[in-house]
Order: sequence, then structure tokens, then C-alpha cells
Amino acid sequence: MLKSFDVANIRCEGCASTIKSALSEHFGDTVEVDLSVMPRKVTVEIKGEADEELFISTLRKLGYPLIDDEISNIEGVVMKGKSFVSCAIGKFNPTKEK
Repeated sequence: MLKSFDVANIRCEGCASTIKSALSEHFGDTVEVDLSVMPRKVTVEIKGEADEELFISTLRKLGYPLIDDEISNIEGVVMKGKSFVSCAIGKFNPTKEK
């Protein structure tokens, strides 16, 4: 089932590219990042609880927590820093649109 999540720290196509690249190994081409709304939405095909947990943990590792995640101030700062690095990587390694 397609499921959408509100995700923090997504600012641009670089961020979207990094997210799509990181998630494509497990989720294939079903990952969509909507940059036209606030908060940003990431939509993906979720087949079960394990998929959802993998999705959330992958985003957190990249610095993109869900909006409703409860994180400390320090963890929030760390995630913003990670998201800046992930964004820069995405700008230099853009995904290829089909």
C-alpha cells in the first residue's frame, strides 16, 4: 500500500535525490518526494511493519526524521547537520528521472 509521511529537514532536489537513492535499493522506484508542500511528504510502497521500520530508520540515518518523531534538541541539531551533508551529496549525485 502506498503510504505518505511528513518528513523534516527536506529542503531541495538534493535532499530528494539522496532520499530516493538511499531508499531505492529496498523500495525500488516507488519513492516519491513532494517538494511542493510543507511539511514535505515522502510517499513509498509499504508492505508491512518491517518495511515501515526500515523506511523510518533509513531516513533518520540521513538526517530526515518524521515530523512527529520525538527527538531531543541535541538530536535535532545532529539530524539537521546530517541532512545538510545528505543534501550536498544528493546535489552531486542526482537520481536519473525515467
